[in-house]
Amino acid sequence: MNTVTAQKKYQGEDVVVIPRQEYEYLIKFKKIKEFSPTLAQKKSLIRAENNFKKRKTLSYNELVQKLGFAN
Repeated sequence: MNTVTAQKKYQGEDVVVIPRQEYEYLIKFKKIKEFSPTLAQKKSLIRAENNFKKRKTLSYNELVQKLGFAN
């Protein structure tokens, strides 16, 4: 079993100890750029959510039929 010694006091803070391999795996996610929607995309999402709440949606099969694709 490994022993861990804290170098300074952490009053009121939680301390988490994880293996280096797991830490490095988590650090990789920091490099992934997050998606930031534009104002137009936010408005489109709100409109889509409202349509969904009002049940103004199409099933996959209805959409395919409306677009004129063959099943």
